[in-house]
Amino acid sequence: MTDPNLRDIWVYLSASPLMGLTITMVAYALAYRLYQRADSNPFTNPVVTSVAMLIGVLLLTGTSYDDYFEGGQFVHFLLGPATVALAVPLYQQFSRLRQLWLPVSISLVCGVVIAAGSSIGLAWLLGGSTEIQMSLAPKSATAPVAMGISEKIGGLPSLTAVLVVITGITGAVLGTKLFEWLRIKDDTAKGIAMGVAAHGIGTARAFQVSSQMGAFSGLAMALSAFATALIVPWLVDWLQALV
Repeated sequence: MTDPNLRDIWVYLSASPLMGLTITMVAYALAYRLYQRADSNPFTNPVVTSVAMLIGVLLLTGTSYDDYFEGGQFVHFLLGPATVALAVPLYQQFSRLRQLWLPVSISLVCGVVIAAGSSIGLAWLLGGSTEIQMSLAPKSATAPVAMGISEKIGGLPSLTAVLVVITGITGAVLGTKLFEWLRIKDDTAKGIAMGVAAHGIGTARAFQVSSQMGAFSGLAMALSAFATALIVPWLVDWLQALV
């Protein structure tokens, strides 16, 4: 930063909570611009690129995560209102939801069981410790729920939080391409799959595709979090009894 004005601005921001908020907004704006210029290519997903930008800025400036989060927490707080706002497009699809409540319920249960069971199984086959297996089990649920479940069943909540983010980013990047390869065209089915597998980050990607896909993804995200809290502890006990 050779320009004195830019240096003064950085000194001011770095000494206040505005720094975290400012770099978060700038990073996402640049990432979304890149996403648009790449014709919405899923590999330029703005969540992925903005996270990479933020990590780079924090490393280059020697800023700790705690200092960053003093301002970043304002964006974090908005996750709550944003989640509640998902009820609006869901209400617009309510008539279709009433017709599909049975297949939606079956899909949710199957999705939660497969996501948790496959994670535990793969970790066990690869020699992962019990603690790692338990941290992996709730990775497809939204972060606050997944961390609570992880702590209850003997996992590491901090590790689970990282795994949840990686899962969401992977689902958002690869999900739409996978639907194309499998020739799945129904936005309802795609939305449910995205919400169950990739929670909030996947839901954000679903809304970029269509409001119907986003609405059902938001529904699946919320219901799968509830189902995960009920099913995963029982599934873990059952699998441990088998072993």
